[in-house]
Amino acid sequence: QVQLVESGGGLVQAGGSLRVSCAASGRTFSTYTMGWFRQAPGKEREFVAAIRWSGGSTYYADSVKGRFTISRDNAKNTVYLQMNSLKPEDTAVYYCAATKTSVGVTAHSAYAYWGQGTQVTVSS
Repeated sequence: QVQLVESGGGLVQAGGSLRVSCAASGRTFSTYTMGWFRQAPGKEREFVAAIRWSGGSTYYADSVKGRFTISRDNAKNTVYLQMNSLKPEDTAVYYCAATKTSVGVTAHSAYAYWGQGTQVTVSS
């Protein structure tokens, strides 16, 4: 069982930066693939980024590639999403998720554990 708690969301102007964090409970955090998803009002939840347990493989949605960076610190049981050059269309609730699988990690159905989400609002 893994429990996830996101933090670091907030309001930022377009072009600015923000880092959201996800703290995980459980001794086996380092064995999970971690993902970030987001959901804007009236839209479906969409994949943002994922990182495999070793941190050696990362995946990004085309819409955030080159602007967002996912990383993890297994010693701290924490995964991060650094968001730069933010745009108003990045406004959403950002969710952290964990899965044991290493395939299909861009699909939200692959993830068994979810955090409660943190709001990110980008003003124009």
